[in-house]
Amino acid sequence: MYTASKALGKNRILHSFTFFIFILNTFSVNADELDQWMQTLMDKRNIPGLQLAIVKDNKIIKAAHYGHANIEDDITVDSNTLFSINSVTKAFVGVALMQLVEQEKLHLDAPISTYLPELPKSWHGVTIKQLMSHTSGLPAILKDDVGNLISDLAPQDAWQKVQSLTIEFEKGSRFKYNQTNYIVIGQLINTLSGMPFQEFIVKNQLQRVQMNRTIDAGFNNLNNVVKQSARRYESHGATLINLREATFSPMLQTAAGMASTATEIANWLIALQTNQLINDNSVRQMWTPARLNNGNTQGFNRLLNGYSLGWPVIRREAHPAIAAVGGNRAGVFIYPEDNMSIVILTNLAGALPSQFVDEIAGFYIPQMKRENGFGLAKNIKLLWQALEAQGYDNAIAAAHTLSQKHHIQFNENNLNLWGYSLISQEKLHKALAIFKLNTHLFPQSYNTFDSLAEAYWHLGDYQHAIANYNQVLKLQPGNTHARKQLIKLAKLDQ
Repeated sequence: MYTASKALGKNRILHSFTFFIFILNTFSVNADELDQWMQTLMDKRNIPGLQLAIVKDNKIIKAAHYGHANIEDDITVDSNTLFSINSVTKAFVGVALMQLVEQEKLHLDAPISTYLPELPKSWHGVTIKQLMSHTSGLPAILKDDVGNLISDLAPQDAWQKVQSLTIEFEKGSRFKYNQTNYIVIGQLINTLSGMPFQEFIVKNQLQRVQMNRTIDAGFNNLNNVVKQSARRYESHGATLINLREATFSPMLQTAAGMASTATEIANWLIALQTNQLINDNSVRQMWTPARLNNGNTQGFNRLLNGYSLGWPVIRREAHPAIAAVGGNRAGVFIYPEDNMSIVILTNLAGALPSQFVDEIAGFYIPQMKRENGFGLAKNIKLLWQALEAQGYDNAIAAAHTLSQKHHIQFNENNLNLWGYSLISQEKLHKALAIFKLNTHLFPQSYNTFDSLAEAYWHLGDYQHAIANYNQVLKLQPGNTHARKQLIKLAKLDQ
């Protein structure tokens, strides 16, 4: 069972949109291979509208826009359409802090009490770096993930209440995404810069890069009506609905609230990486993931497995990346070793650009395509090489040979993830072979049979799907998911 992949496989849009594409003069005005791939991806993920910008060697090599900013009124996306960037705002805050460091007004390892002694004493030992990397342990000021504060009264009441709560965990002991950290950072910037943090960011970043559309949008896009803005949607299966509006307090604007265009953010990235905003040393510090007390890094998930100063980090051996993401719909991805950046802005909550940005990069760096084995664990990569040469029908024998001759051990979860990656690539028979291998290697794991059942279901082989869901129930009699799937399959198999 792998929920995210299952949702991806079943999410199909009912309506097809006309896609309008703008491409820089360096590319053909006709739809190229990447544009066609983007259209297919948007259809699969039910994404109404999207802007894309790609930077290579500090030049924008592609800027494109697709789909609808507003479905109801049939308004298409263009290069000036504003998209909410949500928590990508934190990346701009990270740059602002490093500018204060360069001005010698701030030390990242200093306790917050150095600058804001009025904060609760229990907060005093937390460092600036721990606040920025969500490792502070401060109590949460939000009661949900849509911006609602812990008090239904005025925002100041929520601020007073959070200061009375106990610390959630020892500072530096773990990662927990928490907007209280960025409220404190906002107060810090206000104090050290002598101006509101919004004004500091506009003056020292947005104006320098001439991000006029971003300046026009301000920091309250999640509340205000801003002309030529993409309407926000969420997907319920194949049905799109308007995203439920929420009122975001101004105190949260260091955490979210900005809106921009892909091209303006691309130009900002060029300015950032050519030392027009901060120097090289500051960039390195800003992008270095925080280490917990045990020496490890931690982030949102297996892919976004670290967090630095306002920027999530993808730590891996090949093509590591810095990945500012926001609202599950916007992403700014930097591949430092490849001198390439990709900006993806969408108007769908749940579009999750982090799940497909590497494939976009693969159009320029072929070894980054999943079909070429990118993203697989080392041991799985060896098996992939063998099966690509020998055929996937030999999966069990090939795995046995690698285990015997090279003492390779396979991980159930890694094999399962590979199988679902193959499903998302519509390589169903290959996925089936990998799931069969997983049941062979881990015959007591109900989850391996659940995944094999789903592969058969994708292939329309309902009898084998039913048999494998029944095997799930033998191994775990109380598995409600398998029981629900069997009820659905019984109707399909009539």
